[in-house]
Amino acid sequence: MTNKIRDFDLRETFHSYLSHILKCREISWRNPLETTDAAVKPIIGLATYLEHAGTDGCGTVSAAFLPETYLDPIIAAGGVPTLLPPQPVVPGVIEHLVSRLDGLVIPGGWDVNPALYGQEAHAETDKPRPERDAWEQALIREALRQDIPLLCICRGEQLLNVTLGGTLHQHLPDVIGNGQYQLGGYEFNKIQVEIRQGSRLEQLIGANPGPVPVSHHQAVDKLGEGLIAAAWSEDQVVEAIEHPASTFAMGIQWHPEELPEDFGLFRGFIEAARAKLLSRLWQATPSSALASHLAGAGTADGQVAARIPTPDLAGPGVQAAGISVEPSAF
Repeated sequence: MTNKIRDFDLRETFHSYLSHILKCREISWRNPLETTDAAVKPIIGLATYLEHAGTDGCGTVSAAFLPETYLDPIIAAGGVPTLLPPQPVVPGVIEHLVSRLDGLVIPGGWDVNPALYGQEAHAETDKPRPERDAWEQALIREALRQDIPLLCICRGEQLLNVTLGGTLHQHLPDVIGNGQYQLGGYEFNKIQVEIRQGSRLEQLIGANPGPVPVSHHQAVDKLGEGLIAAAWSEDQVVEAIEHPASTFAMGIQWHPEELPEDFGLFRGFIEAARAKLLSRLWQATPSSALASHLAGAGTADGQVAARIPTPDLAGPGVQAAGISVEPSAF
């Protein structure tokens, strides 16, 4: 009975979206993905910190926390952000949760526990946050399993690599001889990066994105299984990774959320999430029901339905106040 109710709800949701698109005349019969943000808004889960925070109204409390800069580009690109604070990993819960998301963002934060990649902690490595590591690793694994669009930023990129069996340089000054990648004082440095030719990243931001903001003292060392490097600094530090077997799974070592003028990455991510949402709705709606709905929308002869191809919506061809936290980490 539960599955029947859910299938009915999905069909009704799909019909509602389709009616809106038809009324607004924002659909292209050659490509059903050419819709406005107002027509289809994917739900984007964002993992958060769980830290002690000083607030104006509640004093110092333990709070789920995420800088607003992560939310702004998601909203601007047409997504609906939903915060996912660290919590115990319960069998079945992760699968259920991720199945309700259309995209997932793993943001920056404290260093990944080096025990996860078989190393002792460096003197400069942050104190471990095992609860957050476990929660976000479970999210990453399930997003990859369900092929949910996945965008991992800074620490998130490193955790994606570790989750797939890779390792990290724990302190870049020991590797390159200087601290240019993390200036301290919560300031970003700007560096040039080289983008891998033919990568998904190049498709989204181009071959020459210009200086990018960085604030990290760790970086990818050995790549995890199935990952490729998609960008490097002039020192050959890996600054982006991709998982080509997935529809959209990418890790960015720099901070794209600090680049409002560079919208291509978030636009591409949200388009992939929108495609995931539409693919689920399409699969849950029998073709006969779709044709019947279109007939009810003023196409009694059913000819419009014949003009809408069944899309490969999830395929790789889709183009797709008052709170202070101390200490803070990006």
